[in-house]
Amino acid sequence: MMLQSPLILQIPPSMQMTDEQLFDFCQVNSHLRIEKDRFGHLSIMSAIDDKIVNLNGSIFEQLRVWSQQHNVGVIFDVNTRFKLSTGANRLPYAAWMKLERWNTLSSAQKEWFIPTCPDFVVEIRFLNHNLQLIQEKMTEYMQEAEIKLGWLIDLQHRQVYIYYPDKLEECLDNPDTVSADPVLAGFILNTSSIWSLS
Repeated sequence: MMLQSPLILQIPPSMQMTDEQLFDFCQVNSHLRIEKDRFGHLSIMSAIDDKIVNLNGSIFEQLRVWSQQHNVGVIFDVNTRFKLSTGANRLPYAAWMKLERWNTLSSAQKEWFIPTCPDFVVEIRFLNHNLQLIQEKMTEYMQEAEIKLGWLIDLQHRQVYIYYPDKLEECLDNPDTVSADPVLAGFILNTSSIWSLS
């Protein structure tokens, strides 16, 4: 069952998890999507079902094809965790990071919570999910020094919100395609195929 909003668990300061404990907690509950906000609250989100897999797969596959052609960065799927400068722990549906930034990370950092924000993130609003909560998450991303571009794909209204740091968001109504220029030069997402899956 898809939750309309994440289940928010407020953790008392005396019971805050270390990164190691949070990692273990997420591992034993791998059937759920668990994020931590900058206040230490845990968001328990819907499990990954077939619909999420298909939608995310369409976005990720298009990004993967572009990435292989250009070979200037690394792509990440819905299972990759990023630790932001605020301490928040996020799981974007898709992300991309410049290769030179990725290469500065140690092997251990690459296999655990990636201790930085990606250059590009994609979040998805599924039907009946709380739009404001996801918009707040996008605003959080845009406050990170490393971020260059973010997309919020709203399946309910067939809209795509475009986010850049220090700029007002832009909203596209029912676009057939969305361009990531100039951050991901030449990457154009075919959104019409995504609407057909929603």
